[in-house]
Amino acid sequence: MDPPITVVLAALIAFLAGSLPFALWTSSLVAKRDVRTVGDGNPGAMNAFRAGGATVGVAVLLLDVTKGVLPIVLARDVLGLGGVALALIAVLPVAGAAFSPFLGFRGGKALAVLLGTWIGLTLWTIPLVALGTVVVATLLIEPDGWAVAVALAAMLIGVLLWVPGGWPLLALLLQATVVLWKHRDQLAQAPRRRRREPRTA
Repeated sequence: MDPPITVVLAALIAFLAGSLPFALWTSSLVAKRDVRTVGDGNPGAMNAFRAGGATVGVAVLLLDVTKGVLPIVLARDVLGLGGVALALIAVLPVAGAAFSPFLGFRGGKALAVLLGTWIGLTLWTIPLVALGTVVVATLLIEPDGWAVAVALAAMLIGVLLWVPGGWPLLALLLQATVVLWKHRDQLAQAPRRRRREPRTA
């Protein structure tokens, strides 16, 4: 059994790492803009692109992915945690990103952080499933929350097929609950085929 103090320490680090609002800090520092005033107001990488261009957007994306990867590496490879404890550690960066205490517990949609946790857990197996599915689904259906839901379903199938043990399934189900809650407004709308913008001469 994992020592409780070790689990608590890893859990605290995981939540705090996930809660760091790099999109807000980087956009404010580099582009002098509050990312929450751009696009849909989500403090994430996509609005960081809009606020500060490609350099800021890519930097935020990499930072957000990293804050999902590092808690997994610390918990599993340094502290030796596994099983249900590691499932908890995988959920907490996503929860931290979605409900950041630095942002009044409002946070972002936590997609990049979720991707980072699965890079930490499986390298590219599940992240490739997620990325491939969400790209195709985004091209075909709207609103975007439904594309995210389809990608999560594909990840679920991937975990069942390729990731042994019950705890990875537990981690993904809890993560999906957080992410789907953050997309609840879009999911309240019926999914529809994405309309193509007419070409202009």
